[in-house]
Amino acid sequence: MPFIDALKALAAQLIVLHHLAFYGPMSDHAHALAPDLISWLSQDARYAVQVFLVLGGFLAVHSLAPEGRLRTTAPLGLLWKRYCKLVGPYLVALLLALLSAAIGRMLMEHDSLPGRPSLSQVLAHVFLLQSILGHDGLSAGVWYIAIDFQLFALLLGLLWLAGRAAATSAGEAAMMAAGLVATLAVASLYHFNRDAEWDSWGVYFFGSYALGVASYWATGCQPRRAAGWLLAVAAVVAVALLLDYRPRIAVALVVALALALARCSGVLERWPKSRLIGYLGRTSYSLFLVHFPVCLLVNALFSRFAQDDPWLNLAGLIVAWLASMAAAALFHRFVEAALQGSRRPHTAPTAVRESS
Repeated sequence: MPFIDALKALAAQLIVLHHLAFYGPMSDHAHALAPDLISWLSQDARYAVQVFLVLGGFLAVHSLAPEGRLRTTAPLGLLWKRYCKLVGPYLVALLLALLSAAIGRMLMEHDSLPGRPSLSQVLAHVFLLQSILGHDGLSAGVWYIAIDFQLFALLLGLLWLAGRAAATSAGEAAMMAAGLVATLAVASLYHFNRDAEWDSWGVYFFGSYALGVASYWATGCQPRRAAGWLLAVAAVVAVALLLDYRPRIAVALVVALALALARCSGVLERWPKSRLIGYLGRTSYSLFLVHFPVCLLVNALFSRFAQDDPWLNLAGLIVAWLASMAAAALFHRFVEAALQGSRRPHTAPTAVRESS
C-alpha cells in the first residue's frame, strides 16, 4: 500500500520536526531566523499524529475484521502478540532515551531534559501505564504507544463482543460490530475528546481511530453505497466540529476521506511509486522511537559548543533531523526487524500491516 507508506512517511517527518521545534534549546536560538516556520512546527505540526490514529484503525480492522466479523477465536493471545510487537523495540528505545538524558544532563541545563527516573516510573513505562499513573514520559511521544495499544484493545474487545452476541450469523455480527464501534466513536467525538482529563485513555482518541475503521468498512461495498456511508460519517463529524471545533478532528476526517478515495480509486496500491518514500514509511516506527534520544544529544552538544549563535543552532536542527533518520535506519535493521524475527518491516505502532 504505497499510499499508506507515503502518509506514514510524511507524518513521521512532521512529528520529528515538531519535537525539534518544541524541545529546545536549539530551536529557541534559531527561532529568530525562521519564526513563522518554527512556531508552526512547534504548535501545529503535532496534528500529524492524527494520521497515525486514522491509519491505525484502517489497518487494524483490515487485519482483524475486514468483513465486520472478528477473524480470531483467541483475542487475548492476539492482544499479547500486539503488546510484544510494540514493546520489544520500544524498550530498547527507552534505554537509549535514558542514556541520552544522562549524557544531556552533564552537558546542559534545560527544561526539555527528562529527570532521573524512579523505579516506579520505569515499570509504568514497561507496562504502558505511565500517563494513567501520572508519570512524566521518559521520551517524547511514548504516550502514543500506550494509547495505540489501548485503541487496539478497545477495537478488539468491541469486535469480540459483537461476535459473541451474534455467534451464528456473520451478517448480524458485522452489523453489531459496526453499531458498537459507531456508538463508542460518537461518545468519543461528542464527550470524551472534549475533556482533556481523558487524554490518558484510549476513549479520548477513539473517534479518530474509528474514522479509519469506518473508512475501510465503507469502501468495501458498491461505490454508491460507499458514498452514502462516507457522507453519513462526515455529517456526524461535521456536527461534532460545529459544537466544538477541534483541528485535530478535522485533520482526522480529511485523512479518513483521503484513504476512502484512494481505496475506491485504486490509488492505495498504486501511488506513489517511490522507493525512498516507501522506505521512509516502512521505517517510521523506528524513527518515532529513536528520534528524541538523538535530538536530545545533538541539542546538548550544540548547547555546549554552539551556545546561542542562531545560525549554528539552525544547522544543529538540520543535523539532528538527518541524524534521526540515520539512527532510524540502523534501529530498524538491527533492532526492530531482529526482534520481530523477520526482515519484513512493521512501521508505526498504529500502522502495522498485520496485527497478529
